[in-house]
Amino acid sequence: MIARLMIAAGIACFALPALADGEVQKLITPADKARLDKYDETRKTALDEAKAGDAAEVKQLDALLAKPLVSFSDTDLTGSWQCRTIKVGGLSPLVIYSWFKCKVSDDGSGWMLEKITGSQRTKGRFFDDGEKRSIYLGSFSVNNDPAKPYGSGPQGDQVGYAFRNSADEWRIEFPAPYYESKLDILELKR
Repeated sequence: MIARLMIAAGIACFALPALADGEVQKLITPADKARLDKYDETRKTALDEAKAGDAAEVKQLDALLAKPLVSFSDTDLTGSWQCRTIKVGGLSPLVIYSWFKCKVSDDGSGWMLEKITGSQRTKGRFFDDGEKRSIYLGSFSVNNDPAKPYGSGPQGDQVGYAFRNSADEWRIEFPAPYYESKLDILELKR
């Protein structure tokens, strides 16, 4: 009986991001905690500014954000993904970039994301924040420069909320990124 429970627990843990056991609260910088605390306000301001962008891009953004959210608990995100960055508000009302390559791996303690092509990259880890949302802590880098460890400073540190739309679609929303925009969205699809 104990063996069966341990196997069931192991299978459940394999498919989930790192659990909200307080680890993210130990790792997150005060600046990133403040960004998450102002997430709703920042997101609303950025989306209001985006309305002044190119009509076709506004339509794409609206369609993405209108998709229903689903649980992370019944899927395994590991593998290869197409990903693109959407910059909302700030220097330009709205910019949607082309698709690049990302990969998600699991080192036994949770999912790790790495954007592996394109000039602006990210590398980081997910932490459970409820059934339909995860917290992403990562590092920004440019081109083939190695990503610094999270916590190395505001120019490279990234924080965001991840939301899943289906087995093959999800996104991360980064409030108040250091560069260019008020909200970055990394859209991922298979």
